[in-house]
Amino acid sequence: MTYDYAFEFKSSNLRFGKGVTKEVGLDLQNIGAKNVCLFTDKILMDLKPVKVALESLKNNNIKYDVYTDVRCEPTDESFKHAINYAIKGNFDAFLAVGGGSVMDTAKAANLYSTHKDNDFYDFVNAPIGKGLPVPGPLKPLIAVPTTTGTGSETTGVAVFDILERKAKTGIGSRLMTPNLALIDPDNCMSQPPGVITSSGFDVLCHGLESFTAISYNDRSPCPDNPNKRPAYQGSNPISDVW
Repeated sequence: MTYDYAFEFKSSNLRFGKGVTKEVGLDLQNIGAKNVCLFTDKILMDLKPVKVALESLKNNNIKYDVYTDVRCEPTDESFKHAINYAIKGNFDAFLAVGGGSVMDTAKAANLYSTHKDNDFYDFVNAPIGKGLPVPGPLKPLIAVPTTTGTGSETTGVAVFDILERKAKTGIGSRLMTPNLALIDPDNCMSQPPGVITSSGFDVLCHGLESFTAISYNDRSPCPDNPNKRPAYQGSNPISDVW
């Protein structure tokens, strides 16, 4: 049995600054986006983070549509609804303004609207799905988080519930990682106390998980292709320092 001998990092480009959300229209203009889908939820639609993002799109003449049917704690059914919307819209870029559920839903919509010929379970983590490698690049995705703790803006993972099986699983690929994350402290000012508390527990749980991870070179078998190396690779010297 051969063990893995390498680990790999990929993260979003991060831009941090108070009020930085207003730059998102320019970012989409800079990458040549012509038809953007903004993912958010019905509550955020009436709050400042989305209003600022929409104003930026309008000011920079970006054609856009808005998807608000994101489910808190996504399911396979809610993912498929978003995927169908993205396929019909023929979007060339995605913008997610919201928490982890919004960002994960946007990732799934981007993935399956780009690779339309694949079955839903092709990319779902094994053993529930086939866990196939994503065959090629996705469309640009910019993430604007409005909560703290999920870290979804920096990962290539989308987590969801499979209702029929009463199971939680996910889809993971570095190609799903947002191209850019705009970290704007202003966007967290509207968080209700319950969300702030939950976000704190989220950070705590993520920290505790790091103590349970096995070392990357204890994983076997060693993948025969680098694109089969999992998005979460275990304990490694860089993560241990962080």
